[in-house]
Amino acid sequence: MRQKEAVALQYDKEKNSAPKVTAKGKGKTAQKIIELAELNDIPIKKDEDLIELLSKVELDKEVPAEMYKAVAEVFSFIYKITKKS
Repeated sequence: MRQKEAVALQYDKEKNSAPKVTAKGKGKTAQKIIELAELNDIPIKKDEDLIELLSKVELDKEVPAEMYKAVAEVFSFIYKITKKS
């Protein structure tokens, strides 16, 4: 069985030119990231392939340009589900 992984992104268009990785981890750390997101009503998207890519980005670093399309899909997903609320 594969160990649970999680990556948290943050995007502030006033401060950053691209989303940045603000948390990442495996196992208990991943579970804590997910719990904090749920407690704060932050949308969660499950995408193992994207997590694998984003886990290679250093903490507090912006997502590289070659990942923009994949990350844009996540933000589109978040926009759609939060707009329904």
